[in-house]
Amino acid sequence: MPINIVLIEPEIPNNTGNIGRLALATGSTLHLVKPFGFEIDDTRLKRAGLDYWQHLEIIYYDDIASFLEINKTADLVFLSSHGNKSHWDIPFKDNMFLVFGKESVGLPKSILETNADSLFKIPLYSEHVRSLNLANAVGIVVYEGLKHLR
Repeated sequence: MPINIVLIEPEIPNNTGNIGRLALATGSTLHLVKPFGFEIDDTRLKRAGLDYWQHLEIIYYDDIASFLEINKTADLVFLSSHGNKSHWDIPFKDNMFLVFGKESVGLPKSILETNADSLFKIPLYSEHVRSLNLANAVGIVVYEGLKHLR
């Protein structure tokens, strides 16, 4: 029941490190789409990923277009605060790709517009919060997926 976690242009090394640890713990593959807001050997990334990083299955892409072309036949689900459907309604499948945008601005507008039917959000219950921390959001959705796939 593998899940693919995709980070589009991640900016914060600690988040990416924590998500890497989550990917390893859940048997997920981590897909990282450049450009990054940090160097891949950043000590903060390594500290957050601890000594797990070398055991992680990671696939790197040079840009969004490359990721989309290589995975054009995959089941892709996009997570954004702009989604109209809840993450509880994602039709989870084995080997599904959960795609998350960068911390500062989320997914590019072009992805939001062309994938409206596959766009989901995590419900927020306060008007004082725009979004969740990326690592927290990934954890919520990945474990929801595992619950459905077990």
